[in-house]
Amino acid sequence: ISDAVVVARILNATLVVPELDHKSYWKDNSDFVNIFDVDWFISYLAKDVTVVKRVPDKFMRSMEKPPYTMRVPRKSPPEYYLDQVLPILKRRHVLQLTKFDYRLANNIDEDLQKLRCRSNFHALRFTEPIQALGQKLVKKMRQMANRFMAVHLRLEPDMLAFSGCYIGGGDKERYELREIRKRWETLPDIDAVGERRRGKCPLTPHEVGLMLRALGFENDAYIYVASGEIYGGEETLEPLKDLFPNLYTKEILANEDLKPFLPFSSCLAAIDYIVCDGSDVFVTNNNGNMAKILAGRR
Repeated sequence: ISDAVVVARILNATLVVPELDHKSYWKDNSDFVNIFDVDWFISYLAKDVTVVKRVPDKFMRSMEKPPYTMRVPRKSPPEYYLDQVLPILKRRHVLQLTKFDYRLANNIDEDLQKLRCRSNFHALRFTEPIQALGQKLVKKMRQMANRFMAVHLRLEPDMLAFSGCYIGGGDKERYELREIRKRWETLPDIDAVGERRRGKCPLTPHEVGLMLRALGFENDAYIYVASGEIYGGEETLEPLKDLFPNLYTKEILANEDLKPFLPFSSCLAAIDYIVCDGSDVFVTNNNGNMAKILAGRR
């Protein structure tokens, strides 16, 4: 989303509020407006980029052809957008760029880099219901302990399958993850043991617990676990609970308040993000987007 803002600035174009992916493994039907405060997004960026909620109907009806759709190569520099994308936009007036993850180079001018940061850390603000529940969970953790730790566990089935990692679940695990891997036709065969030795696999909950104890955290520490569906469920989480009994999740703390968000994994992740952001210590078992954005925030 933040890269889309920067690209609109590069092209001197109006940005339509981005559409989110509804076809991923998670089958999440959340739209931008369900997760982020769209009016704040538009007003905050007003001096940088013009943003509209949708292409005006009158304009769409006047077009001879439907909007042109194209996919930009990964990590394309600003020059690519000016040379390859801008001429099409000028000719067709409306252009849809699909699959827009990592489509802008990291090495860009400082002004554009600053806009990327403003978009990421200021223009994107969660909706009021998400904010309210996230802050409520932070308050509940604070009522139990002066200081608490948030642990982000990225150990969902799709993530393990995509990474080619293995967490010791025997033939059943190998079969299940192999079946999920078939979703990606271009994935190479991966040596799970080799990946773990190279540090490419996420730490298991047990390994996270051992690491925290080795760092000096006592077993009376209060921990909030931020995660989606952990592969293996409670059984996988049990070794961490044995090491740190004061373990809490949004499901434990929120009770009925969580019900409206349960069908939407993106909203659940947003709630986790708020609690992680409000913690005294943040720990992650992976080097993914959630961890990187929280590191930037903190």
